[in-house]
Amino acid sequence: MVCRSSLQIFSRKISITVEPLPTFYSIYDEIADIIARLKPKKILALRASKDMQQRFELLVDKLKKSEISRQEKDELDHFIVLERLFRLAKIRADHPPKG
Repeated sequence: MVCRSSLQIFSRKISITVEPLPTFYSIYDEIADIIARLKPKKILALRASKDMQQRFELLVDKLKKSEISRQEKDELDHFIVLERLFRLAKIRADHPPKG
C-alpha cells in the first residue's frame, strides 16, 4: 500500500509518496509462514527445554511479584515474542492454506 500526500511548506506545495514500513507483527507472520513450510510434524512437536520452561516460569513469577529487573523483563519479552512466533507457525503447519 502506498500513501500519497501533499503538504504546503511556506509558499511551496510538495507532494510526497510514502511506502509503509512492515510492522514487527507482519515480520513475525512472515517468519511463521517460513517455519510452517518446513516439515509439519516436526514443527508441531517443537517444545521448549525444561530449563527454558523453568526460566520462563521464574520470569513470569517475578513479574507478578513486581520483582523483575529491566534485563529480566527484556528477556521475558523475547520469550513471549518467540512463543507467539512458534504458535503461529504451528497453527499454519496444522492448517495449511488451501489453494
